Amino acid sequence: MAATEDIPTKLDWSDTQPYPAWAVARERCPVLHFEQGGATGADTYQITRYHDAEAALRDWETFSSSINAEHIGQFMGELILAMNGPEHRAYRNLVAHAFRASALERWDDQLVRPTIERLLDELAPRGRSDLVRDLTSRYPVQVICGIVGVPLEDSAQFAQWAEEINTGPLDPPRGLAASEAMRDYLAPIVEDRRATPRDDLISDLVTAEIDGHKLTDEKIYGFLRLLLPAGAETTYRVMGNALFALLAHPDDLAKVVADRELLPAVIEETLRWETSVTQVSRVSTRDTEVAGCPIPAGAPVGVITGSADRDESRFEDADEWRLDRPSQHHLAFGTGPHQCLGMHLARLELRVGLDAILDRLPNLRLDPDAPAPAIEGYAFRGPNALPVLFDA
Repeated sequence: MAATEDIPTKLDWSDTQPYPAWAVARERCPVLHFEQGGATGADTYQITRYHDAEAALRDWETFSSSINAEHIGQFMGELILAMNGPEHRAYRNLVAHAFRASALERWDDQLVRPTIERLLDELAPRGRSDLVRDLTSRYPVQVICGIVGVPLEDSAQFAQWAEEINTGPLDPPRGLAASEAMRDYLAPIVEDRRATPRDDLISDLVTAEIDGHKLTDEKIYGFLRLLLPAGAETTYRVMGNALFALLAHPDDLAKVVADRELLPAVIEETLRWETSVTQVSRVSTRDTEVAGCPIPAGAPVGVITGSADRDESRFEDADEWRLDRPSQHHLAFGTGPHQCLGMHLARLELRVGLDAILDRLPNLRLDPDAPAPAIEGYAFRGPNALPVLFDA
């Protein structure tokens, strides 16, 4: 039994390994209460168990996503994440068709595979690499730029803006500057697609119409500011997590090299075990209770999906990455009305990318002379480096 003092008493964004504290919380205090104090600081709550987290994400009337307008919304603009009810359904319907699994099939051969193959063309002859620096940090943002209609040569700039916007709450001046720079860059592209639509997502957004309603400019820019960071930053981190898991389990890596039908299991287990984003922000709309803990109206609530997906009551050996784990629903993409629109694209990129890496980098293994890699982070998790060797 863990000591009471092991339960976290404050939000510690510098804690790069929060899972032990979350495990104690699930056992002893499944809804964490952080007293903020001060004249304006509201107490906050964190939900750590799977059943409670899933229920909160489905109950949008009690746990509203409107808080995102105050937090990340100041950096991204008018956000689908901050909407609820009929407004959210109407907005989501305007953009959802572009992200259906069937709609993404065309991007496989046209964009996703050519992008990873082009990057591997540079890498394969070298025999060694930092896969984060050379591959995973570049691949998803190039795919997203291609889908959106942004020139490939500007993908590195978008990767930088994406990171600065995503981490805006930690450095507001930098996040706001990146947000404004991205809008200024996108404005002429949006106007061009409005005049001359093409086969890209921006054209879809500016021409989308349901019941006579179109997206306003600010909603278009808000969606693009959300999509580019979400599609680039989060997917590159979870791809790094998947490669880390395989490299840390050489026997399983050999099985996957021999049988690519195992790739979906690799992806789903990685999403459960080490997703790239560990929590979802909500605010309580009324006095309520979770796991016996009273939560007052107006309280910020963090739904800790990273903790929920390590809940021992749902997942056996939850802290372990297991290739043979039976398929079970996880919360890496959330659930309920705000379930991630980009989940089919993320799975496509992961499947195609991992398949190509295993083809093009034979005998892939960790570099024994380099520092051992580690997955780190509190709200966003992934390895900062993956030094590897392979047969050139």
